[in-house]
Amino acid sequence: MNWLLLNSGKCAAAFNMALDEALLEAMPRLRAPVLRLYGWTEPAATFGYFQKFSEVESSTPLRPLIRRPTGGGIVPHDADWTYSAVFPAGHDWHSLKAEESYRRIHDWLRLAFAELNVSTELAPCCKKTLPGQCFVGYEKSDLLWHGRKIAGAAQRRNKLGLLIQGSVQPPPVSLLRGDWERALAAVAAAQFGVRWQTFVADAELLAVAGQLAVGKYSQPDYLQRR
Repeated sequence: MNWLLLNSGKCAAAFNMALDEALLEAMPRLRAPVLRLYGWTEPAATFGYFQKFSEVESSTPLRPLIRRPTGGGIVPHDADWTYSAVFPAGHDWHSLKAEESYRRIHDWLRLAFAELNVSTELAPCCKKTLPGQCFVGYEKSDLLWHGRKIAGAAQRRNKLGLLIQGSVQPPPVSLLRGDWERALAAVAAAQFGVRWQTFVADAELLAVAGQLAVGKYSQPDYLQRR
């Protein structure tokens, strides 16, 4: 149960999406789950792979706008805590149905907040408001604090593995991101039997991410393809 822990710090928006995709592509080589913790060098918004660019463009003032490799709605990245979890093909998480892996990732977050004495819950059902806005309303198994959504995620599952991209809009209580990240690691060790190994992105991974950032996630034909 060795998992890799990658803290990549603050990165440009296009590179953030590119590195997540590069981690998914690297699963056959890495052969271990990766938890990546990261931030943003500037305010930005990401939007789901299947969303229409024209609708996204008129729905948020945040720029740049970057299409994710995963589904879901518009996510503002101006004050959130972002992470990704990547699992190789054949891993238990990869074999789960999408609804179950969504529930499991948010239950992990719930337990981490509980470690910090912050009570949250998984949404039992849905509350629809504005379509396409990730943090307006909520879906089943989103993470709620006092009835308000504070965490959502999007997924991509293929023959290489499973990529989950998540965003936490931290509740307005006295919390440090570093404490929350340590709680995430502690819960995984206790609940999943994880043994953490610090991971630094190697040259091969960074090269693939760099190519994707320039050749895909910075290109209008990809961003505006729908």
